[in-house]
Amino acid sequence: MGYGFKVIAEGPYACFTRPEISTERISYDVPTPGALEGMLKSVYWKPAIRYVIDQIVVFNAIKFQNVPRREESDNLSAGRMRRFAMALRNVRYGIAFHFEMTGLHDDEPNPGKQYSMILRRLRKGVCFRQPCFGLTDCPVTSLKLVDSFDMDEISPVIRSQGDVDLGNMLYGLLFKENEASPAPPQGQAVYYNPHMINGVIDVQKYKA
Repeated sequence: MGYGFKVIAEGPYACFTRPEISTERISYDVPTPGALEGMLKSVYWKPAIRYVIDQIVVFNAIKFQNVPRREESDNLSAGRMRRFAMALRNVRYGIAFHFEMTGLHDDEPNPGKQYSMILRRLRKGVCFRQPCFGLTDCPVTSLKLVDSFDMDEISPVIRSQGDVDLGNMLYGLLFKENEASPAPPQGQAVYYNPHMINGVIDVQKYKA
């Protein structure tokens, strides 16, 4: 599996956009693995590594709110215009992940050293850009490294739902190997059909 970590991420809002709805920003009920990989790239990124999400724990009850966001208009004379997104509010996620070596631009091929660098940055809370939950309007306000997740902290509302089929949802965007970048992803959409069981999504179990 590679070198693994566990973090808990929190924020007032999150929007993991459903790509099938092109006219509005409407969030899935839970994070997409691709969006969480992008969040982790805000902490540490090199072309030589890729992040892989193993497990997502949804701690808080799923609630939506219409929130304002800023988006560039195609009409330059219009400047910036106010739009809205149907976002999740008061979110808290446990994220178990590991990284793998890509072999790209491998100026530092030692995975042990990469692990130490990621670990140090997570412990210190250092990021090279503001991590966010899907949209830049949805910043991550707390990102903490933990040894384990306390499943007793999962909302009773979430636990009472048992096994939830989340349907066909976006996993992330697939890149060509020479297109690795810390920038917002542009690539082929990949989907999967996960279940959330008592608040826990075993991402790798449902990954195609």
